[in-house]
Amino acid sequence: MLPQAYRRLISQRLADEVGRIDKDAPARVALAYPSPYTVGMSSLGYQSVYRALQHMSGVCADRVFLPDEAERGSHCETPVSYERLLTLAEYPMIAFSVAYELELAGLVQMLDASAIPALAAERTENDPFILAGGPLTFSNPLPLGPFVDAIVIGEAEGITEWCTSLILGASSKQEARERLAVHPHVYVPSIHGDQLKPVAKCSDEDLPATSVIRTPNTELSNMFLIETERGCSRGCKYCVMRRTTNGGMRLVSQERILSLIPSEARKVGLVGAAVSDHPRIVDILDTLADQGKRVGLSSLRPDRLKLPLVTALRRAGYKTLTTALDGVSERMRDTIERRGREPHYRIAAENARAVGMDRLKLYLMLGLPGETDQDVDEGVEFIAGLSKLIPVALGIAPFCAKRMTPLDGQPFAGIDIVSGRLERLRKGLRGRADVRATSAKWAWVEYVLAQGNAEEGIALMHAVRAGGRFSDYRKAFAGLGYSVKGEQTPRLATTPWLDPPRKSQRGLAVVHS
Repeated sequence: MLPQAYRRLISQRLADEVGRIDKDAPARVALAYPSPYTVGMSSLGYQSVYRALQHMSGVCADRVFLPDEAERGSHCETPVSYERLLTLAEYPMIAFSVAYELELAGLVQMLDASAIPALAAERTENDPFILAGGPLTFSNPLPLGPFVDAIVIGEAEGITEWCTSLILGASSKQEARERLAVHPHVYVPSIHGDQLKPVAKCSDEDLPATSVIRTPNTELSNMFLIETERGCSRGCKYCVMRRTTNGGMRLVSQERILSLIPSEARKVGLVGAAVSDHPRIVDILDTLADQGKRVGLSSLRPDRLKLPLVTALRRAGYKTLTTALDGVSERMRDTIERRGREPHYRIAAENARAVGMDRLKLYLMLGLPGETDQDVDEGVEFIAGLSKLIPVALGIAPFCAKRMTPLDGQPFAGIDIVSGRLERLRKGLRGRADVRATSAKWAWVEYVLAQGNAEEGIALMHAVRAGGRFSDYRKAFAGLGYSVKGEQTPRLATTPWLDPPRKSQRGLAVVHS
């Protein structure tokens, strides 16, 4: 029995939405996101799949999200679809969009709460067929493999619709899996084992992705999202979306971008891996500002933050100038091939102050390969200097090596080491910069999954069922031989689309030339 409070919450959220495609059809697909509504509805990829499915003949997509803490507190443990209040088990097919490694826990929680066996090997013909895709597939979807029947690898435009038609029309799950397996970009774990397919690249004609539904009840309240480009022309060594991914940056013209933004949208989010690299970005911002719109950009590169761009950002509503410092020292930035140099950040800080912005926010990674306390001290001195120009805030995350990058296979620095360097940074900048950081413990969990295989996915399932605390993950991964001290490099399978690694045994660093 669905609690009345949860029914009212869903009803209110639906009433607040603008742009929803109301549709009924004989074939219903549960479009699931393994995080709460406020996060899922801020995902441009999730909304793009929603539009694609709703435009299919004879098919409709019903959205399902992981209940958040408040919803679970009102005794709503079972996720239901917003459109029909049905459980996941009542759909013939579930399509999961997974953004990053830690969302695998939400996927397991949603299946467990819906009384659907989490492991694909334990499901029967009476259980839904589960297809997955999303940003995680650009890096390492192997830990996702035990829970799904098939995975779309890479850009899903066109492929999702083909898969959906095939799955819904198949006479059995096995027939669907066998037919899906022949697609060059669809990975079927039960057939392909640990041999992943290459990342799909959609046609440029399918760009840009745009949001369908605007709502105040998201992380990006009432914001219309649109891509200005896809991919990146830069070669940062830690990044999955670097210049070698799907041919680098593919630009969307200024005219097309502006023509697709609804006139009534008051807030616009320009999305992409390198939005500030768009050659017409200043003109786009100025045009939107002239229309009275507030604009947010998903990525600002420090070497682009010259006065014309910063002025345009201020006109578009920016009060905080945000960019990535990434490495704590110039040596670390050289190591990961970041273009940003100290003069770029000083110029950005001066320009932000000149146009009346309140502060400069910098994203930073700790625990990069080869990093020392001396690098941290250099970062303290440099950031302290910036704080004399404008108030500075730091958002810090521990470095987690990802597959499909040149730093694939690099070991995690260790929870104690990362925590110690964070404390060194905090102490050095006390009173001079606001320092906020994500947990080193959960970064270690993310790292193990990012470098792992199906075994790590199953270990995650046991950790979730044990309570989902860090201690549960530590115990589950210890059973596979992992240590939180950063002494080991989990690597269970080669990545077939890169050059073969020199070694692949657990516990040995694996570095590509």
